[in-house]
Amino acid sequence: QVQLVESGGGSVQPGGSLRLSCAASGYIFSDSTMGWFRQAPGKARELVALVISGGKTNYANSVKGRFTISRDYAKVDLQMNSLKPEDTAVYYCYVHSNSVSSWGQGTQVTVSS
Repeated sequence: QVQLVESGGGSVQPGGSLRLSCAASGYIFSDSTMGWFRQAPGKARELVALVISGGKTNYANSVKGRFTISRDYAKVDLQMNSLKPEDTAVYYCYVHSNSVSSWGQGTQVTVSS
């Protein structure tokens, strides 16, 4: 079973940057999908960014041009620039491998002045 460990959350002022990292333990198939979702208080969990088979990336419209996802086999990072208060949420690492989805425990990102 795949386990995911996230790091890099925290508090930042609007316009600031943070970098989230996620490391997966266990076997990850080469055609797996890895990425990040987030959930703000009172809202549903939503896609932030994914890296799918072949290295293609997919971003939510709200983060395009500000966030960059990168992957190195079983590790996926999310560079977040020009952060806005509406980016405040718990961010979850995600992997879909061999028809099984796994989630990290979540890391809090707070953007506030």
